Parts: sequence; structure tokens; C-alpha cells
Amino acid sequence: MMDHSASIAHSAPLCKLSGLIAAVFTPMHSDGSLNLAAIPAACDFVVGQGVSGLFLCGSTGESPSLSTAERIAVAEEYSRAAQGRVPIVVHVGHNSMADACALAEHAASIDADAIAVVPPSYFPPASAEMLVACLQQIAAAAPKTALYYYHIPRITGVGLRMIDLLERADDALPTLAGIKFSSFELDDLLRCVRHADRRYNILFGSDEMLLAGLAMGAAGAVGSTYNFMGPYYRRVIDAFEAGKLEEAQEHQHLATRIVHEILKYGGHNAIKASMSLLGSDVGPPRLPIAALTPAAMEELKQGLASLGASRRGQSK
Repeated sequence: MMDHSASIAHSAPLCKLSGLIAAVFTPMHSDGSLNLAAIPAACDFVVGQGVSGLFLCGSTGESPSLSTAERIAVAEEYSRAAQGRVPIVVHVGHNSMADACALAEHAASIDADAIAVVPPSYFPPASAEMLVACLQQIAAAAPKTALYYYHIPRITGVGLRMIDLLERADDALPTLAGIKFSSFELDDLLRCVRHADRRYNILFGSDEMLLAGLAMGAAGAVGSTYNFMGPYYRRVIDAFEAGKLEEAQEHQHLATRIVHEILKYGGHNAIKASMSLLGSDVGPPRLPIAALTPAAMEELKQGLASLGASRRGQSK
């Protein structure tokens, strides 16, 4: 659900995202080239999972392995395919601040509902003040577009506490809408949720720990397995919101077992393979990530089936 009303503390419209936000895949051919023609079918499938938004060109979308021109092409194609059915968040983070600004300006030009920014990681910002300076420069390239900070310290190495960012952002970053919080520091998550009378839209980023994020007050979640397991996680949310904690735990337990089954076969490569098995064919990952072998794909398919996960089994 979107709320485009301006607040007193911010000079630009802000997003208020909730529910499941799918971090979508970038479809590729077997040679690693983009397969833009596969995006409409993938988008239709994901929207049909009951998600309430799409997160483009993030970790799941392999953005570090894409050129800036490719990221622009992917964002444009997903935006066309979505046809306004759900909000679009375009990740624009880059090691090059100039490229990050160019991507932010482009996202604004296609009327993205928000941009998200992972910090530079080769030369990471060493303080909250330096992180704010980076975000200010990117925000200036899209001054009327809501901005989310993408906090994933195990990948970026930027392990700053997010409450320190928010305390500095109140006045310095008027378009900051919230945080995609892909860290396991739930104490920091709780403080961000409660900061400034819940001013910011905090979205959790660990699929297999969704219930924990909800318990800390996260408004919603961004994740890769929401692409093809939306109904599983929707039942977690529904039970939690109905006050049925034990039922929510049971639904989370099943979803987590499926995620752990997938991760037996790798990381992103196994998750992307699962999208092709359970959802829409998005092809292999791009090097340096290796595609699953045919034998591993078959084992993964059988493992998922043993847990009741299939294209037809998701609504059970």
C-alpha cells in the first residue's frame, strides 16, 4: 500500500510499503546475456504470488554483475511489465557515485516509486556522517523520489548501526523513506522501527526469519524467495496479524525448511534455479556465480517436492 502524502519532517512524498516485496531476478540466457523478453512472464508470475511490490536490480537481480546500461534496461522492462499493478523500487547503489547518481536520475525518469541504495563497498564509508554524505549526493539526483537505504553488512562490510544513520538523517536526508534491513541485529531493527514515533518505513530482509522481523515491528519484508513462495509467507503474516503466534510459527517453520533445502545446493544460483522450477524460467546466473548442474537441478526438484513445494503445491 502506498502513501504519497508529505509529512512535516520531509520535503518529498514518501513510500509506505508493507507486506511482501519481491526482490526480482534478472532473466538471462545460457551464455549470461540479458533475456529481457522473459521479464513480462516473470513479472506476471511474481505479482500473482500476492506480493505488494517489486525490488529491482538488487542482490537477487545480480546488480553487481550488470553494467549500468543493463540495469537501466532491466528497470525499464520491469516497469513496463508491472503496468502500475504494484509499487516499483529500483536499487541504484554502485561503487561509483557517478553511476549511482545516473541510475537514480533514470529511476526517477521512469516514475519509480522509490530508489534503494547499497553503499559503496570497495571504499566503504567509515562513519555514519560519511554514509549520510553519500546518500545526500545520490538523493540530489532524484530529489522528488523516496529513498531507502539498503543495509546488508555481511555483503558490503558497512556494519554501522542503522539507528545512528536515522538519528542523523532526520534533518539531513528529507527524502529518506526507510531502510531495507538485511541484518540479523534485531535490537538495532527494533530501535529503527521505534525511532521518531515510527517515522520511517522499515522493511526486513531475511526470508527465513520473517516472523522475527514482524515481531520487532517491521512493516513488511523484501526477499528473493517471495518470488515463488509468496503464499507460504503470506500465511505467516496473516497468522501473526491475527494474533495466532503458534500458527505463524508453523507456517514460518515450513517456509524455512524449504529455504534450507534450497540452500543445500548453493546460494543465489540455487535460489534462481528454484524460481525456474517453481515459478517462471529466469535462466542461469551470470559468472562469477556458477549455474547448477543438471544433476543438482534434479536433486533440488526432488527435495522441494518432498516438502510439498511445486508450481501446483504452493497454495496448499
